[in-house]
Amino acid sequence: MDTYDFKELEGQLKDKRAKVDVDRINFSVREIVRMYADNELIIAPSYQRKYRWPKSVASRFIESIFLGLPIPPIFVATNDNFSWEVVDGLQRISTLILYMADDENVRNSVSSPHALKLQDLEILTKLNGLGYDDLPQPLKLYLARQALQVIALTDKSDKSVRFDLFERLNTGSISLSPQEVRTAVYGGRFLTFIEELSADQHFASLLKLQAKNKNDGTKTEQVLKFFAYKNHSDSFNGAVTKFLNNYAEAMEQDTSRFDYVNEERIFRTTMEYLANLMGGEPFLRSGTNVTPLVQFEAAAVGAGTLIQNGIELKTPKIDWLNDEALVKASTRGSNTRSMLDRRIHRAMQIFSGQDDVRR
Repeated sequence: MDTYDFKELEGQLKDKRAKVDVDRINFSVREIVRMYADNELIIAPSYQRKYRWPKSVASRFIESIFLGLPIPPIFVATNDNFSWEVVDGLQRISTLILYMADDENVRNSVSSPHALKLQDLEILTKLNGLGYDDLPQPLKLYLARQALQVIALTDKSDKSVRFDLFERLNTGSISLSPQEVRTAVYGGRFLTFIEELSADQHFASLLKLQAKNKNDGTKTEQVLKFFAYKNHSDSFNGAVTKFLNNYAEAMEQDTSRFDYVNEERIFRTTMEYLANLMGGEPFLRSGTNVTPLVQFEAAAVGAGTLIQNGIELKTPKIDWLNDEALVKASTRGSNTRSMLDRRIHRAMQIFSGQDDVRR
């Protein structure tokens, strides 16, 4: 690699690092529990109720704090109101809440109203069976004052960096989908609206998903794709996640750009039309056991664009689900701008009953 290449790398590194700003602070475990109870430390809706540690693992974590063993830092991101949103550390924070919080409503918000009792400890065996309230006062004080490091991505950091941080740290038993991460990072009026529409009865009847995708944000992401592809496909370059992030962030930053009443009408009318075509059955073409989502997106966006343009939707007289042109543009190598345009255009032809409809 020559000198010029190194200079390009240095420039790229300088540019990207300028978008990252973090603070490192030590907090006592008691303060972390208090911050959560006072809504200063937020667990995003995408994370809530996803506490997965068995009691034996949670107990060993509390034991590790007693023993003074190194604990990985907790990562948070700063919200616009300067509260902190948990990026990585849900299991640890939830365990502290379940063990130390004296309000059962606070405990219930993360898992269960019942306080944690330690079990299966092999080092500090005398702690087995004891909850926080069972400890003698000196041990309560000792535990409450133990420090954990918090690394905070500040409000000066770029939102794209915040999304990347969520994804890089998003591992293990509570792994989130891109849409769940997106909701945590960009969430506001627009993404709340998207989430609400994902419960539409006709929309739900059309999707048959793999078991792992039924509750991971896949349905919500399909609603987001409907609006993003219908309204902003001219900026699509094949990078789906970045495209959806940019669209969601833009809509959250300026909600006046989105006509909520009309867009809801278009979405619900589209889903009702497709559901009627399917006779109440899921959207499945021949040889598929789950909904082919790329083809579904094309059909929805095509029909939605026609509705938006005031063009009457027709009942197709062909086997449109297995239409060769639509299927071909929705399968191999489909994440390109040209293929996106091709499949949406074909869907518009099918649903308008015309040979050619310009978008």
